[in-house]
Amino acid sequence: MEKKLLTVTAYIVVILLLIIIVILRNIKKNKKLKKAITELEKEKNLIISTPILNELTKVESLVKDDKTKYKYDEWQSKFENIRKEDIPEITEMLLDADNLAESKQYKELKILLSRIELKIYKLREKTNNLLEEIKEITLSEEKNRERIVILKSKYRNLKLEYEKDMDSYKDVKEQIELEFENVEKRFQEFEIVMERKDYDEINFIVKGIDEMIDHLEYVVKEIPAILLMCNELIPNKIDDISNIYISMTREMYQLDYLNVEYNINETNKKIKDILDRIKVLNLEDVVFELKTIINYFDNLYNDFDNEKIAKRKFESNMKSFKSKLVRTDQIVSNLVSQLGELKTNYDLSSDDVERLNIINKEVTSIKDSYNNLFDCNKNHTFPYTKLDKELNFLIIKLSKLDENLDQDIYSIGSMKDDELRAREQLDSITKLLKKTRNRIRSYNIPIIPEEYYIQIQDASDAIKEINKELNKKPINIETLNVRVDTARDLVFKVYNTTNDLIKTVVMAEETIIYSNRYRGLKDQIDIGITKAEKYFNDGKYKKALELTMETIDLVEPGIHNRILKAFQPIND
Repeated sequence: MEKKLLTVTAYIVVILLLIIIVILRNIKKNKKLKKAITELEKEKNLIISTPILNELTKVESLVKDDKTKYKYDEWQSKFENIRKEDIPEITEMLLDADNLAESKQYKELKILLSRIELKIYKLREKTNNLLEEIKEITLSEEKNRERIVILKSKYRNLKLEYEKDMDSYKDVKEQIELEFENVEKRFQEFEIVMERKDYDEINFIVKGIDEMIDHLEYVVKEIPAILLMCNELIPNKIDDISNIYISMTREMYQLDYLNVEYNINETNKKIKDILDRIKVLNLEDVVFELKTIINYFDNLYNDFDNEKIAKRKFESNMKSFKSKLVRTDQIVSNLVSQLGELKTNYDLSSDDVERLNIINKEVTSIKDSYNNLFDCNKNHTFPYTKLDKELNFLIIKLSKLDENLDQDIYSIGSMKDDELRAREQLDSITKLLKKTRNRIRSYNIPIIPEEYYIQIQDASDAIKEINKELNKKPINIETLNVRVDTARDLVFKVYNTTNDLIKTVVMAEETIIYSNRYRGLKDQIDIGITKAEKYFNDGKYKKALELTMETIDLVEPGIHNRILKAFQPIND
């Protein structure tokens, strides 16, 4: 019973705690939302406190004409709309927000607060724009006075700069001074309009003065450099370029592609046009056009230098290229002339023959191109930069062809080398086989193993196969090399087999002779030696040697190592 009571009590406590938590959260949320309402109320009051009314009062005292009166009435109407419609609407929405907060309708309250925030933002923009429009009038006199003071200071400094070096302006002095006079007249007009308080006209005049001074500043800054380029720098470049052009054409340089004469004429026209525009102080794009002209002539100097460099390179490369071409042509001609003989002697593939024919055609093509290039140079048909470029192309083409040709020469040369090497190796292995046969005969070997005769026959047959391949026309080098390798391996196999056989026979024979001194000591020794002699006479030399050494070891331990040491490999 007590346990059940404790459970019920705990359950009630938990429920109460949850209720308290919910209440506390609601109180906190309520405080937060009420704080947001208060903040929006403050923002609304800040909008109300905007000094629009004071500024409108200032405008009212400045009204002198219908245009200003119309603007004043329009601003007054906008202000009344803000005061009597927009502000009350926001106030009403804030009251509704208070009611929703009291009734704890938090979802609806959040939506309403968002709408109020947006409404206040739009109203703030509206009031700020209205205030700025009004201040355009109320602050116009002060602002424009400040701007005029700055512009007058700028004007005086500009005039002083101009008067310091008036000679640099030459033919445009009159136009510049007239421009200065026009600016002074505009300053006077400003004072007259300020007296009339025609604020729209004031702004127009101040803006006009600002633009005139900016233009005059650009004129004063750029005219000396422009005149220097038009009257001295560019004409001097034209004279220098013309002299170089005439000199190089006399030296038979082909420079028509540069259009020097045409571009000089066009430049003179452009300079005349620029000077005409300068006289009316129209400097639009003038500096850009002059820099473009100067860059063109500077590039011409580079073009002239490139032609001179290209000529030296071309003439030097033509000599070296000709010698390489002649050498390559001779090699290809020799190969082509020997092609019939090569096809007879060697089994050349169709690809090998076709490749030589292609190389021959390419060499002919390069020779034709070289001759054309030589004629163009002789007739001065093209500029050296183009000729040098074409020659470089031919040099690269010939180099690649030489690489391919080297491979073909190596391939054909290796065929001849392989044939010669095959003949030399045939002679060498034939002699070695003969020497091996004579050597085996020089030893009185009771029985020669049948396997040895098979090896001799295989080696002899392989040598015959080499002879067959060498007697064929054309020779298949690949097959020949295989035959030579096979025969060489078989002959060396016979040679090694012969050495091993002779060594084993000699060791067995000598060991048996040595073992006879121990006959009669033991029956076991007599039996072993007798059996070893039988093995020897039957041609089982290795068994005879092993049995003899085992038998002697009974009376002379360690004999096995001493025998092996005594019989070093039998040399030729």
